[in-house]
Amino acid sequence: MSKRVLIVDDAIFMRMKLKDILESNGYEVVAEAQNGAEAIEKFKSERPDLITMDITMPEMDGIEALRSIRAIDSQAKVVMCSAMGQQAMVMESIQSGAVDFIVKPFDSDRVIQSLNKVVR
Repeated sequence: MSKRVLIVDDAIFMRMKLKDILESNGYEVVAEAQNGAEAIEKFKSERPDLITMDITMPEMDGIEALRSIRAIDSQAKVVMCSAMGQQAMVMESIQSGAVDFIVKPFDSDRVIQSLNKVVR
């Protein structure tokens, strides 16, 4: 059975790239969101096995969305996506319950390695 994923990123190009990587490696992308508030709604309705969450987004950032999702479901598995040089935010997201992080631009092997580790 394929793992169900919610992709959260404000850039459509990044969502498309990640979706390509995931679907070509047996993951099922059940929903996409472009900001943290939308991510929370999609999480509630879809209950994905895994969420990839961009850190920097308009309206509500990834760390705030991560905290809200973990408040709804403490077992939620969230992998943060960050650009280079966002170490402080990455650390904050790990402390807030993220299970791992991947760095942009996405390296397919690294993305799959991270997600496979998380959803075992």
